[in-house]
Amino acid sequence: MSPVVRSPARGDLVRILFMLLSLRTMTIDPSSESERHTRKSRIDPRLRAWGWEIVPFDPARPLSGYRHHAIEEFPTANGPADYALVVDGNLLGVVEAKKVTLGPQNVLTQAERYSKGVHDSSFNFNGYRVPFLYSTNGEVLWFEDVRNKLNRSRRIAGFHTPEALREMLSRDLDAECSWFRENTNAHHRLRPYQLDANAAIEGAIGNRKHQMLVAMATGTGKTFTLVNEVYRLLKSGAGKRIMFLVD
Repeated sequence: MSPVVRSPARGDLVRILFMLLSLRTMTIDPSSESERHTRKSRIDPRLRAWGWEIVPFDPARPLSGYRHHAIEEFPTANGPADYALVVDGNLLGVVEAKKVTLGPQNVLTQAERYSKGVHDSSFNFNGYRVPFLYSTNGEVLWFEDVRNKLNRSRRIAGFHTPEALREMLSRDLDAECSWFRENTNAHHRLRPYQLDANAAIEGAIGNRKHQMLVAMATGTGKTFTLVNEVYRLLKSGAGKRIMFLVD
């Protein structure tokens, strides 16, 4: 029997690329690495791995000419942004880059200033003209969605793809959560504490929580409680793709 040769999946290619990047930078002393070197050796490859084409800023090229591009040194009223992420002619993201020896979490405020300083944008979220903000040192990546004041910055594993930003922009979590209030959770097989658990989950989602823990004793109907919640998340639109893992 001839062996079956499987083409590597996108996820495999991304992991291989990250391994090669790690080997490439092992011989470099991080303390002597400049921000430019960090950008070219660590950040640029990660942006490309998630579907972004990196190009320099061109004053003669309008935003409508970009589809899935990370524009370097994009000018704003508050200084040039390291990268501007443009999808289908819309400026959706700003990336603030720092050299690898600096922690990126506290520099999201710089990305916020750039977002407020963008002129060529049809968006305005309480003064922010760009909705999705990132800060990274090439190893650690922080993200913030500034469209709602309840959103909090958080660490993420990788950049969002252009398709993911397009989907995120199209969603209205407030409208999705209003479905919960308009459609009472009244399944006749649910016990009162199960209803309370579902209500707590939905309330936390409305408050922009990204991590929740529901603790229930053996035999109290954990599976049925969560299957019911999965159904409600899908019906409301608050959940698009849900992994239900049983251990």
